[in-house]
Amino acid sequence: MQRLSAKNKAVGKTIGLVPTMGYLHAGHLSLVKKSKEKADITVVSIFVNPTQFAPNEDLLKYPRDIVHDKKLLKKAGVDYVFIPSVEEIYPKGFQTFVEVDKITRHFEGEFRPIHFKGVTTIVSILFNIVRPDYAFFGQKDAQQAAIIKRMVKDLKMDLEIIVCPIIREQDGLAKSSRNIYLSVQERKDALVLSRSLKTAQRLIKEDTKSATAIINKMKEEISSVSTSKLDYIKIVDKEKFEEAGSLSVGKKYYILIACKFGKTRLIDNILIKT
Repeated sequence: MQRLSAKNKAVGKTIGLVPTMGYLHAGHLSLVKKSKEKADITVVSIFVNPTQFAPNEDLLKYPRDIVHDKKLLKKAGVDYVFIPSVEEIYPKGFQTFVEVDKITRHFEGEFRPIHFKGVTTIVSILFNIVRPDYAFFGQKDAQQAAIIKRMVKDLKMDLEIIVCPIIREQDGLAKSSRNIYLSVQERKDALVLSRSLKTAQRLIKEDTKSATAIINKMKEEISSVSTSKLDYIKIVDKEKFEEAGSLSVGKKYYILIACKFGKTRLIDNILIKT
């Protein structure tokens, strides 16, 4: 992969990387489309990264279908699919990790303490292998994208991070590889996430500035669904990713949700401008 990248760069071609854990859906393919628009060469990596899963999480159960993934990527016109083994990425004796500090402590970091250390480590390894000019990430993992942007800035990495919009099902549920774990009832109940985000959007348009008032209304809506178990709702400044107490005019904010439906944990968000 490094040799292929060097060969393409030597003739002046730009490279776009879409890092994935496979089991691809329309959300991933929207990143591929953006890469093909922006870069001369598109590389998609498929690697279920063990270092971002805690012992109690779903590493072994994480859905995989490499054959189907390859078909989708071929049809999408991807130039290279990079599928390394765990042994290649983390050989015996591996002991180096990349960790971003403050921004990883809250929200997802509070509920999944080792997660982002694993994410930044694997992403930095992939960047070193593929040497992309651009890397594409989905807005659904807004905190992850903010952390990777911070890593790239702090470590003076020579590439641009591009965050692409959330792709949703027709009924509003954010596309996710984990959606297949939901029962029929849980799948129906999970729609409360996008509904509550629309409620927040409406309140803000009606000039509600208090983050607490917006969050309380969203909690009320989510708790009306019997299978839901809310982890958090937070409103954060888009640039600094710090929690907001009140919303200021002319600024952009993410409204973040993490919630379990049965045993399946889903995240969602919306980007709003006041």
